[in-house]
Amino acid sequence: MENWHLARNFRYAGVHCGVRPDAEPDRLDLALIVSDVPASAAGVFTQNRVVAAPVRVCRERLPSNQTRGIVLCSGNANACTGDQGMKDARRMTHCAAEPLGLRAEQMLVCSTGVIGRLLPIPHLEKGIARAVRELAAGAEALERAARAILTTDTHIKVSTREVALAGQTIRLTGFAKGAAMIGPNMATMLAVVLTDAAVSREDLAELAPRAAHVSFNCISVEGHTSTNDSLIFLANGAGPKLQGDALRTFEAQAIAVCVDLAREIAADAEGASHFVTIDVEGLRDDDEARRVAKAVAESALVKTALFGGDPNWGRIVSAAGYCGVVFEETQMSLWLGGFMLYQAGTPLPFDAKAVSDYIKGHRDLHVRLEFTLGQGRCTFYTCDLTHDYVSLNADYTT
Repeated sequence: MENWHLARNFRYAGVHCGVRPDAEPDRLDLALIVSDVPASAAGVFTQNRVVAAPVRVCRERLPSNQTRGIVLCSGNANACTGDQGMKDARRMTHCAAEPLGLRAEQMLVCSTGVIGRLLPIPHLEKGIARAVRELAAGAEALERAARAILTTDTHIKVSTREVALAGQTIRLTGFAKGAAMIGPNMATMLAVVLTDAAVSREDLAELAPRAAHVSFNCISVEGHTSTNDSLIFLANGAGPKLQGDALRTFEAQAIAVCVDLAREIAADAEGASHFVTIDVEGLRDDDEARRVAKAVAESALVKTALFGGDPNWGRIVSAAGYCGVVFEETQMSLWLGGFMLYQAGTPLPFDAKAVSDYIKGHRDLHVRLEFTLGQGRCTFYTCDLTHDYVSLNADYTT
């Protein structure tokens, strides 16, 4: 926390209010973020056709130049809950806004957790009132907010930046949750990126999907896209809006924050014993490279081989071959860590034990597929598939 760069004029709170009826009494499950001044806001959300009530509310209210904060709860998705779910999501924003002298429409709302259960609104009303009273600036308050949005995550996920732009020092503060139901086109994730830079809502609205495209859309645990996925940007800086080179530098830093958070989500996947970076290079365009990387990342056979330390590289090249990208075997080579296993369509001799030892001895693994067809490339992040993942998800609601 001592190295965090916190965006100015934001306050945070994280409290326990009892969204999880069977949770331990000190488990935080409600977070509140408030900007002391109106902020530009934009976001991107789940591409699932089944959309949670809080996502619908955010879509109605974004982009905006008057956003003042976000109220978030964990343990209940408020998804597939009909008209009552929409009323409850709006009620959460009203409860957060009223004691602060704000309009409900100035507040956004996010939820994460089990689908198909109505929110315990009386608990949330009391919890939100407490969160308003406990709002504070500083790293400790942010840490509590970041902890309050976790579900099966094992730790908080925070990334910050400080950069000199246009004669001033600006800060970016991002935090996220996610550990399962993680698939491209967002994941089961919530992410918030805050900045004290002056950025227009139009520029934020263009940045949000670009940032998601190279970060949260490039991670997979099991390929499952959730109903609640949300990435929200708030920029509360005063003065002239960033433009030109300053805006481009800001956007690069904001994307870097999102990539940090995405990597943290993939590395913290439920039950995972390996974090896997997949680099695909040399295809006709970036979209082709992404399709290859996604196929490898989502292959259950690849993921179980890595879990077992099995250097069965045929699973990797065959996954590339069924993704729909046209290529010849002679146009592809494969590395696993520092071991080249397959070159231009020909298998290479290798020490199976040495490769297995590399897999078993390293939590962070690197897979590289190189083609000879162009300049297209993609970096994708995934994990292995373990016994613990199966157990955790087999017993999730029981």
